Amino acid sequence: LAITDGLLNIIEPFHRFVGKDMMTDLRYPMKSNTVPFWAVPIIGIVLPIVIIVAIYFKKRNVYDLHHAILGLLFSVLITAVITDAIKDGVGRPRPDFFWRCFPDGKDEYDNVTTSVICHGEKSVIREGHKSFPSGHSSWSFAGLGFLSWYLAGKIMAFDRKGHVAKLCIVFLPLLVASLVAVSRVDDYWHHWQDVFTGGLLGLVVASFCYLQFFASPFDVDSFWPHAYFQQLAETRNDSELSVITNPNNRRPSQSEVVYDSPEPHIGIAMRDTSPILDASEAGRRQ
Repeated sequence: LAITDGLLNIIEPFHRFVGKDMMTDLRYPMKSNTVPFWAVPIIGIVLPIVIIVAIYFKKRNVYDLHHAILGLLFSVLITAVITDAIKDGVGRPRPDFFWRCFPDGKDEYDNVTTSVICHGEKSVIREGHKSFPSGHSSWSFAGLGFLSWYLAGKIMAFDRKGHVAKLCIVFLPLLVASLVAVSRVDDYWHHWQDVFTGGLLGLVVASFCYLQFFASPFDVDSFWPHAYFQQLAETRNDSELSVITNPNNRRPSQSEVVYDSPEPHIGIAMRDTSPILDASEAGRRQ
């Protein structure tokens, strides 16, 4: 996916027709980026990974660490490929296209078609045809949107107990992503439609990628990834099979999951059981 996205950035985008009458909406001044390009991976990838690793050191579940980082990277990279593919195909001019095309302010048009005849720097003009959708917005919502899903599952945001503070934690990454998106309109690098579409694209891909590895936050099993519960089930089945095939083995072998906290799946302890121990405990209870 990373290589594909790199190739898409090399491809020359479609140069959409830009006529003299269209320049009214494309004469916004050229400004520097409030959020630089290099800061987007830090906001959308590094920051969520730091939070995921912090939770790992707290809970010590390698399945959760692995699948959370894998899902995050899939979310961002799939979004990047889709975003850059659409950019190259659409070729929409940026709001500051006039100054990219005519850096000296002297506009020139074809006498027949009224199409622009640019004399600016080629790389700057090329970048000027990549307005739709916004890459800053899609990357931010892909990474931070995935983080919002992840936090919702970890803090049991939808446990029907009405803790509004949990929703504030869930919405905080989305607020950061929204501010990044708004900065693109303020800097005149994108039209509002570019930003809205980019944010929606990133959030949709993040949702699919999260649900690929984790249960919905509305589910009671949302705390850990699917693979963790699958591993527990396989371990239990292997233990039961071992008892059946080797009845002389008196070592406790059946793994049983018990919850040591009122919240399901938050505190999980493993204890071994066997028919002998169960019978002994039953005798003491009698």
